[in-house]
Amino acid sequence: MRAVQLTASQPAPVLLETDAPEPIPGATEVLVQVYAAGVTPTELRWYPTSHNKDGSERTGAIPGHEFSGVITALGAAVNEYSIGDEVFGLNDWFADGATAEYCVADASGISPKPASLTDAEAAAVPIGALTAWQGLERARLQAGQRILVHGGAGAVGVFVIQLARLRGAHVITTASAQNKEFVLGLGAEHAIDYSAERFEEQVQDLDAVFDCVGGDTLRRSWRVLKPGGRMVTIASNSEAAEDPRIKDAFFIVEPNHQQLAKIGELLDQGKLRVFVDAEVPLCEAAAAYSRKVESRRGYGKTIVVMPALQNR
Repeated sequence: MRAVQLTASQPAPVLLETDAPEPIPGATEVLVQVYAAGVTPTELRWYPTSHNKDGSERTGAIPGHEFSGVITALGAAVNEYSIGDEVFGLNDWFADGATAEYCVADASGISPKPASLTDAEAAAVPIGALTAWQGLERARLQAGQRILVHGGAGAVGVFVIQLARLRGAHVITTASAQNKEFVLGLGAEHAIDYSAERFEEQVQDLDAVFDCVGGDTLRRSWRVLKPGGRMVTIASNSEAAEDPRIKDAFFIVEPNHQQLAKIGELLDQGKLRVFVDAEVPLCEAAAAYSRKVESRRGYGKTIVVMPALQNR
């Protein structure tokens, strides 16, 4: 099968399109013919991309762990799906990803594809929406509470804003000036231009902060929480932080069939929206990971469209 693999990681990640063996599903896994896969550029620097679960060095990783496609083979223990089912989902970070013609995923990490979405749109959902869902649960966000979302126009932030509003929360977000109207349209009640305003001078006594940026933005965010307020961060530079507060606030999204199914229902009901910034063929995947693909909107996800979808 054709795939994009990481051939080097130093001094910078190098991706090349190549031929790779078609994966074989394990007992609880399915084989998916990939129609579309989401691009997360920071993934190339993540630990699971360069290491195996036992800590040994990993080479030739295939990136892209969110996808849409059709099931073509079933593991021996899988009975809730059938060959030919159209699905979307998220597979294990240490497994080869979906920037390939085929990938395997545990049945617990997939769900039927929302009927209202295109395959490209469906592939833009799993990481962002599940991260938002799980992060808001960690934040214990309740109706009537106030939350600040850093990076509201990003691939995760767009879902955090929408899901927080569905919970009945009051949402403030940071965004660029050009994306202000966009995030307000998602349900944010106040948008702070991070390049012109300091958010800590605009808001105080918040119940929660959902940080998608990290660094100085995260460090400055503690002061806007009220006593007992909750911090959640997904910024990759937080994982190695020495501050115990940051370590406690950091989390990595996990596959979850039940949550993904609920997200799919919200999408089909029109209560949740997904945004695709650009669609590129497999031959341009490396450029997408290096952020050299021209942005169409300035928000949303870049999606790699596979030959199987182009030929449908």
